[in-house]
Amino acid sequence: MQTWEAIESRRNVRSFADRPIPAADLDRILEAGRRSPSSQNWQPWDFILVTERGKLLELAKIWSGSGHVAGSAATIAVIGPAADNEFHRAQFDLGQATMAMTLAAADLGIGSCHAGVPDIQLARDLLGFPADRDWVLLVSLGYPADRPLAPVKNPKRRPLSEIVHRGRW
Repeated sequence: MQTWEAIESRRNVRSFADRPIPAADLDRILEAGRRSPSSQNWQPWDFILVTERGKLLELAKIWSGSGHVAGSAATIAVIGPAADNEFHRAQFDLGQATMAMTLAAADLGIGSCHAGVPDIQLARDLLGFPADRDWVLLVSLGYPADRPLAPVKNPKRRPLSEIVHRGRW
């Protein structure tokens, strides 16, 4: 796909085909996260790639909104520093890394869906990340079960004229 086609095609996919993702494609998705923009090149992220079915089933129980993780071929846990970090802005960088990975996945025809994690301790118990990290996002990955990724013709989004203010509000 070209960049714009990946942007138009990316959608949250919560139902995945029972098909593994090649390791090279997972590495490319992770590389997109590694290369994402970071304020002052801080790079506050670490990524935990989970592909083992039992672990995916456990991760899906972290929050009511993360059920899609259970059927994914892989899930990336995006781990960040404590919210009270010295820069007070890691979440922005983590969001950039997450978006870069979901766009890279779309470019490969791989669906994705993100989820927050309110129970950090449960995530820590399952994934083993250190105590000085307490921000977690999950990005489930897999080939869409229902229909392949393709440009969404009429996205359910507010019109540009309603959200863009030029020069001032």
